[in-house]
Amino acid sequence: MYRKYFKRIMDIFLSLIALIVFSPFLILIALLVRVKLGSPVLFRQDRPGMNEKIFTLYKFRTMTL
Repeated sequence: MYRKYFKRIMDIFLSLIALIVFSPFLILIALLVRVKLGSPVLFRQDRPGMNEKIFTLYKFRTMTL
């Protein structure tokens, strides 16, 4: 019962709190990437996850060529 109901609610709640707490840092990083490297700020990549199900990962673009 815990895994089916409570864990999902707790994951969403804790993720929301983390986004609120870390949003100033995320905005600062996004602005720095935009100034130093230009656009786009985010990098998108498809990766295999559990049971080889493909999911999309979003990261800040921090590497240059």
